[in-house]
Amino acid sequence: MASDELDRVLESDYLGDLQARPIEEIRAMRDECRHAEDGLSYVRRQAQGRLDIVASELERRAEGKGPSDAGDIVEMLPEILGHNVQAPGLGRLATSLEPADPAMQFSVELEGILHESSLTGLGQITDDELRQLVDRLTEYERTVSERRRALHDRLDALQAEIVRRYKTGEVSVESLLR
Repeated sequence: MASDELDRVLESDYLGDLQARPIEEIRAMRDECRHAEDGLSYVRRQAQGRLDIVASELERRAEGKGPSDAGDIVEMLPEILGHNVQAPGLGRLATSLEPADPAMQFSVELEGILHESSLTGLGQITDDELRQLVDRLTEYERTVSERRRALHDRLDALQAEIVRRYKTGEVSVESLLR
């Protein structure tokens, strides 16, 4: 799914009149939204990881430990990236672990803020530059999260319509086998 396709899925009229659409179209729309959500989820996790690493470097300096070198950062990664792990059961399970196409646009934007290869060079930049990175990464993560929430709303509406049709008998389980 390209950027313009993601924008189309996020348009306010994307769902339109769900009750008038055939069940196959609703299922296809749900799959399309899931694919887009997987991509945004992947990029969001990347942004959160980078934000945690940059914030950790800022915190380290605030504690008077001085700038990190690449070895320090690599050594601290398990602690840095493991401290915000959510308990099982929270959020939505991705349908795929590989990045989806919608991630491309957002990955490019994320790389423009902080390229992954630059993470080991955080010790080379000033505290002010680190604070700016934290601000930019925080805003970026917020933008991606808002789009994910919008996709979740669409997924919920599509799933609710599918469930409604099963409950009312408009569609049957046998329709899945066709």
